[in-house]
Amino acid sequence: METLELIIAPLRDGLYAVMMPVSNFIWSYILVYLLLGAGLLFTIMTRGMQFRLFRHMARVTFTARGAGDGVSGFQAFATSMAARVGTGNLAGVALALWIGGPGAIFWMWVTALLGFATAFIESTLAQVYKHRNEDGVFRGGPAFYIERCLGWRWLGSLFAVFLIIAYGLAFNAAQSNTIAQGMNGAFGIPNWVTGVVIAILAGFVIYGGLKSVARTAEKIVPVMAVAYLLVALWILLANITAVPDMLSLIVMSAFGLGPAVGGAAGYAIKAAMENGIKRGLFSNEAGMGSTPNAAAQATVKHPAAQGLVQSFGVFVDTIVICSCTAVVILLSGVYERLLSESPGDSIEGIQLTQDAMVDHLGGFGEIFIALAILFFAFTSILANFSFSSVNIEFLFRRHAKKAVSVFKVIILAMVLLGSVAELSVVWDFADLAMGLMATTNLLAILVMAPIAITVLKDYERQRRDGIEEPMFDPVILKRPELVDKDVWPVKEAKNSVKQES
Repeated sequence: METLELIIAPLRDGLYAVMMPVSNFIWSYILVYLLLGAGLLFTIMTRGMQFRLFRHMARVTFTARGAGDGVSGFQAFATSMAARVGTGNLAGVALALWIGGPGAIFWMWVTALLGFATAFIESTLAQVYKHRNEDGVFRGGPAFYIERCLGWRWLGSLFAVFLIIAYGLAFNAAQSNTIAQGMNGAFGIPNWVTGVVIAILAGFVIYGGLKSVARTAEKIVPVMAVAYLLVALWILLANITAVPDMLSLIVMSAFGLGPAVGGAAGYAIKAAMENGIKRGLFSNEAGMGSTPNAAAQATVKHPAAQGLVQSFGVFVDTIVICSCTAVVILLSGVYERLLSESPGDSIEGIQLTQDAMVDHLGGFGEIFIALAILFFAFTSILANFSFSSVNIEFLFRRHAKKAVSVFKVIILAMVLLGSVAELSVVWDFADLAMGLMATTNLLAILVMAPIAITVLKDYERQRRDGIEEPMFDPVILKRPELVDKDVWPVKEAKNSVKQES
C-alpha cells in the first residue's frame, strides 16, 4: 500500500496543480456571472415565464402521461429529477452551508428562480432538434442542437466529452461515495461492500436501456421526494418558532450581515455566492446542459410543453428538496455546535446532514438519511448513464452500440471506485467538469435563445386560441429545414402562423 501511495501521490498532486487553478478561474470569474446573467436575460426574454406560467407548469408536469412505445413527458421529467435529486440535495447543501455559511442557501434560491427560465430554454431547444433512434426513443440535447442549429459539430463534440467526463465518471463516483458514507455511518457497512451492491443493482437497470431507466425513475423518484418532504415538514412544524430567525440568518448572511462564524470562508459574500451557486447548479442543473438529454426523449405534441415540465423540475429540486435539507440542518443544534468546536475543520457533507437528522429524530434520523441518499443517489447513477450514453452515441454514431456497451462497464467501475475514493477529490473533479460543461452549453443557448422564445410564443398563442394541447409546426421557425422532419413534419396549414423573428 505504501508503494502504491508513492506512485499515486505525485500523479494526484500534479493533477491538482493543473485542475484547481482552471476550476477556480471558471467558477470565480466566468460561470457565476454567466449563469446569473443568462438566467436574468432569459427571464426577461420569456417575460418572467417562471412566475406567469407556474401553475400551468405544475399541471402539465403531472398530466404528461402516455407515450406509446417511447418515453412519456412524465418519465422524462422523472429521469431528469433522478439526476437532479441526489448528493447535491443532501451532501451538497451541507457542504455549501459549511463553506459558504447560511447565506449560500439564499444564493441557491436565486440560482433556482433564474434557472427556471434557463431550464426552459435548453429543454425546449432539445425537443425542437431531437431525432428518433432505432429503439423508438428520441435522442437530443446540447450536442445535438449545437450541431443541427449552429453547424458546429466540433463544439457539440466538446460538450459531449465534458458531459461524459462529468456524468459518466465524476458524478457517478460522487453519488457512490455519498451512498457508501451514509450506509457506513448508519449501519457500519464497509464502503467497498456498498460499492459492489450498488454496481450490481445499477447494472440490472442500465443493461435494459433508456426505457428501463425511465421506468425505474418514474417509480422511485416521486416516492422518495414525497417521503423526504414530509419528514422535513414535520421538523419545520416542530420548530416553527425558530423559523423566522432562521430565515433572517439566511438572508443577512447572504449579504455579509450575519455574525462572524468559522468555516473555510465564514460569511463572506463571495464565498456564499460561489458555494450557493455552485451547489445550486450541481443540484438543479439548470443551464448545465444535462437535463435536456432527458427532455429530448419525451414524446410530446409541442416542444414548449416539455420545456415547462423541466422548468418545474428546478422548483421541485432546489426550492423544495434542497430547502428541506437546509431546514433540517439549520434548525438542529449540530451546525452551531460544530462551528464553535471545530470551525476550521473539513467535514463530510452527508455526515452533517445525518447528524442534524439524528438531532431531530434520534437514531431513526440516521437510518432515514442513509436510505434517502441510497435512493436519491442510486437513481442519479441511472440518469447519469442515460445522459452519458446519449452523448456516446453522438460521438461514435456508426459504432454507437459497441461504444455504449464498453461505457456501461466503465460507469459501473466508477461506481465501485467512487465508493472508496476521497470525497474532496471527487467533488473537486466534478466541479471542474461541471464548470466546463455548463460554460459550453450556456454560450450556445445564449445564441439560440430566440428560437426557444419563438416556440414559447407559438405555444401561448395556441392556448389563447383555446387549444388545450398545442401542436408544433416547425414552419414558425426561420429555418424549419434544420428540424428533423420525421419528428416534426411541416404541416403548413392555411391557418399556420407566420414566421416570427
